[in-house]
Amino acid sequence: MNLKSRFTCTVALALSGFCLPTLAAPGEIPAPPTIDSKSFALLDFDSGELLAGNEPDARVEPASITKVMTTYVAFDEIKHGRLKLSDTALVSEKAWHQGIDSSESRMFLTLGSRVTIEDLLRGIIIVSGNDASIALAEHIAGSETAFAELMNQEAQKLGMKNTHFVDSSGLPDPDHYTTAHDLALLGRALIRDFPDGYKIYAERSFKYGIEHAQENRNGLLQKDPSVDGIKTGHTNAAGYCLLSSASRDGRRLISAVMGAPSWAYREQASLELLNYGFRFFEKASFLGPTAPAATIKVYKGAESQLAVGTLEPVSLSLPRGSKDQLQMQQQIESKAIAPIVAGQVLGKLTIQLNGKDLKTVDLVALKDVAKGGFWRRFIDQIKLWLGL
Repeated sequence: MNLKSRFTCTVALALSGFCLPTLAAPGEIPAPPTIDSKSFALLDFDSGELLAGNEPDARVEPASITKVMTTYVAFDEIKHGRLKLSDTALVSEKAWHQGIDSSESRMFLTLGSRVTIEDLLRGIIIVSGNDASIALAEHIAGSETAFAELMNQEAQKLGMKNTHFVDSSGLPDPDHYTTAHDLALLGRALIRDFPDGYKIYAERSFKYGIEHAQENRNGLLQKDPSVDGIKTGHTNAAGYCLLSSASRDGRRLISAVMGAPSWAYREQASLELLNYGFRFFEKASFLGPTAPAATIKVYKGAESQLAVGTLEPVSLSLPRGSKDQLQMQQQIESKAIAPIVAGQVLGKLTIQLNGKDLKTVDLVALKDVAKGGFWRRFIDQIKLWLGL
């Protein structure tokens, strides 16, 4: 027989076991800025929530923001020991020729030379070198076409459901597309999975093969000290695009502006979105291994009580001022019978604001409970038969 328990209480009081009626809805927040672009998305880094957007899932061309995935694949290869920063890649005719054709977006590689992976990564990230992108792709996968398959595999793993790559640099192609939302997800994954590699995105300049250093194309790095990435993009078809991220007071946001009318406007629009997110939303973090959601009865165990909750803190991004008005509705699906292992799912927790479901997470055992002795198991079995 299943035992189901459901109740609603504020997050602040849930841990004490006292439940109160739902409080009044929080005040409305202003609408996001009006942005002159094909699409945009504003994402909270910790929770992964989309805070604002206009056509965030509409298909657009990523242009050179493609190179974020190129570097993501490379960082993953390094992480798994299949690639080293000190390895050298041969500059093929294709890579060299692409650099010549892309008079602005190139690292100035020399045909037939060998270049370290570390230099290629800086050439891709800081100066957006198309030649560097192809040289890196060919070194990792043998050809740019094969490398694009690796890019698509990573995109699927990251939940980029509306993205498909055909090259490593972002040249226009009908089958090369993404969305503002997908790019924000990619930016989040890059920062989360490769924090050391991500630091390169904040570097202001890079010099290779020419007399003077080339400046990072992301102008926001110079305009706002909280901005530390990520990548610009532009083609005639794509318009001016910018994937950016900023960290302020322990919070990080990611913005993707696609198809803006000018390089200056894409920076202005991106900064407006970031400022909006930091001003009108706040972070809520609760539960985790030291803050259980509830204590439940355990049958046939060495212990009779068990704390349930989440193994990691739950993060939400909320309209500012509404943190204390959250409600939690939990459901324990069945009677807990030992042995139980930490992490075992025992129920669900739904977090609500003003009657709207925000997030549902598993409630799990926060520690092991071993099987009890003979008499404990015998008595508890009788209780189970009697429904006690």
